[in-house]
Amino acid sequence: MSQSKSTHLDRVSLGTLLVTLGIIYGDIGTSPLYVMKAIMGKAIIQEEVVLGAISCVFWTLTLQTTIKYVFLTLKADNNGEGGIFSLFTLVKKLKKPWLIVPAIIGGSALLADGIITPPISISSAVEGLKIYQPELATIPIVIGILVGIFFIQQFGTKTIGRFFGPMMMIWFLMLGILGFSHLIDNLSVLRALNPYYAFHLLTIHSEGYLVLGFVFLCTTGAEALYSDLGHCGIKNIRISWMFVKAMLVLSYFGQGALLIEHAGSTLMDLSPNSAQPANPFYLVMPDWFLPFGIGIATLAAVIASQALISGSFTLINEAIRLNLWPKVRVKFPTNIRGQLYIPSINFLLFIGCVFVVLHFKESGNMEAAYGLAITLCMIMTTILLGYFMVLKRVPLIIIILVEIIYLSIEVSFFISNVQKFSHGGYVTVIIAGVLASVMTVNYLGKKIRRNYTDLVNIVDYQDILTDLSQDQTMPKYVTNLVYLTNAYNPSKIEYKAMFSIINRRPKRADNYWFVHVNVVDEPYKSEYKVVKYGTHQNILRIDFYLGFRNEQRINVLMKQVVTELMLQGEIDITTRYESLHKIDAIGDFEYVLIEKELSYDNDLPMKEKIILDLYDFLKKISLSEEKAFGLDSSAVKVERFPLIINPIEDLPLKRLE
Repeated sequence: MSQSKSTHLDRVSLGTLLVTLGIIYGDIGTSPLYVMKAIMGKAIIQEEVVLGAISCVFWTLTLQTTIKYVFLTLKADNNGEGGIFSLFTLVKKLKKPWLIVPAIIGGSALLADGIITPPISISSAVEGLKIYQPELATIPIVIGILVGIFFIQQFGTKTIGRFFGPMMMIWFLMLGILGFSHLIDNLSVLRALNPYYAFHLLTIHSEGYLVLGFVFLCTTGAEALYSDLGHCGIKNIRISWMFVKAMLVLSYFGQGALLIEHAGSTLMDLSPNSAQPANPFYLVMPDWFLPFGIGIATLAAVIASQALISGSFTLINEAIRLNLWPKVRVKFPTNIRGQLYIPSINFLLFIGCVFVVLHFKESGNMEAAYGLAITLCMIMTTILLGYFMVLKRVPLIIIILVEIIYLSIEVSFFISNVQKFSHGGYVTVIIAGVLASVMTVNYLGKKIRRNYTDLVNIVDYQDILTDLSQDQTMPKYVTNLVYLTNAYNPSKIEYKAMFSIINRRPKRADNYWFVHVNVVDEPYKSEYKVVKYGTHQNILRIDFYLGFRNEQRINVLMKQVVTELMLQGEIDITTRYESLHKIDAIGDFEYVLIEKELSYDNDLPMKEKIILDLYDFLKKISLSEEKAFGLDSSAVKVERFPLIINPIEDLPLKRLE
């Protein structure tokens, strides 16, 4: 990690802590909106259930969020960046190919969570208006807010981002003050700090294990907290978490104290209308404060949604760099490092969120769909975390202990959430399954193609290219001919590129360039290396080393490289045409992209054929190579080359006399 980057992330001040509140805690910070309501449901309020539920929430926040994520997982940073794909990037150094499986499952589950979080947070907040107007149709309001949130993504959040920190500070202070005001009326609720009550609920009470599925909702934002590590740094997160956890605990205990006061009743009895159960979150508010509380809750829900959407963009961007997602257009709406916008993902998330709102209608119905997918993500993170500890040479006994504890907790959460499957959990599972399928097909398709790509040594062709470049009997094709290559070895090039130059309409050029992009583990690395071939040094291999969060704008990068080579006298790119050479005119550039198409002359196993067919379909609907690499379409030529992986044997053909 560079010193400047490290210093930026390690700097702690009131300003950085405020920014951290606005960026990191949107998801986990809005959980008090719906957790206690989901736990209590329509059942009769019982003191032992309330104490057990509050105890479960407290110890879940302590064991799962505080210890696992804030203190253990945040250490697994990839040059300051976090998230399950960054964690996978670290552990893949162990050369265990199967680790891609938990990475794909975890990433897909986290994206699915990004589709359910905005609807449930915003719906829970807006439904507070039903206190005043029980028959109010909240669906149009929720969809209207979603339209606004997704519309502003294209402009970035540079301006409104400054509003997030102070707004979340107000939100957390409101949670703490309202919770404390009820806690002091019934200090006996502090008994829930004793884990006995959680154990008693889970082992004795008939509904205990079902309650665990709703308790899990209090920690769903922990995975997003890890994903946003690169925005704020570990110190800011750890320090601010102490404040956030204190406010969350006060809110939950305050809601618990109020519920115990109404033991024997139901949330339906406490509701101002009989249409739906009352929300304990709003019950703790004085009547005069309700309008302000609903407004603040709605703004906090919007910020939570914004954080999940931005996190989804970052996740997809990393997936593209890891060859887990088809290339799509990525935009950078502001000059803030790391902030990006992906139009296609923005549209898909919007459609998904609107579908969730229309399908479930109320937040109470969404609670059943929430949590199942993200438990999978947490289990996958735990598996990868174990291998990260192996990489860091942590004592084996500690690794085993950590894995047993957290896999036991998370598998328990998963089993309790599985019971939600038929009540709505299938929605996020299906979404996660589709996303995982796309990632799997893209990964395997690229791998199969790469395994069957013919590579040749550039040095074996340097004399031919030099002679071709000097052949005056052949009309010049272009001054500078550039091929993009997938060959990682700097001395190699795909055979198809040489075939294109020599056999498919021979292409005479003054300079031949072969360009390769290496996506490296450091998020923002930007370097290049040049290797020259031929007696005239006019055959050049350029290898770019770009971080997985950098734009791959080859057109811009190549201009910079060419300029530096010219200034150092290493290359002459002025045109050789006599009439233009007198005025030192710069020669033209043309980029050649070779699209490999699966040939019909193949006899492939059914599995590989299906994968390659699906991969080709994904390529057709995804971003073209020229747009993905930021190339000027007027200077790009696309050639199609048959991909013959396993040629069909000679057919029994007989010549007739």
